Amino acid sequence: MGEVTTLYNQDFVGTMLREVIVIYATSDVETFPSGYKYRMHLGTVDGLELLRYDNSHSKTIGHEKHVATGHTKDVDFPGIEALLVEFWSEADQYWTADDVEPPRPYTND
Repeated sequence: MGEVTTLYNQDFVGTMLREVIVIYATSDVETFPSGYKYRMHLGTVDGLELLRYDNSHSKTIGHEKHVATGHTKDVDFPGIEALLVEFWSEADQYWTADDVEPPRPYTND
């Protein structure tokens, strides 16, 4: 995978939900043209996947969004920060139901 630098790594567990986010910068732009390898996952503590953004198959498929129904769709890549904020925006709707506030390095002022 070339040179890899971990940019963000979070594993947060609430009452009913678990959020795992890992973002790497990589020099392997042949496999990951964006320069990033990432996985942003939200699921239940019992293992049900609710939401996931990833580029595990970046070279052949691209950037994907997976949802609880099992559907997968291609998504645009507006940049890693914008994609992370998009993920958090969707994930926060689930966290509201869990009555837990996961750590977010931004404020909604």
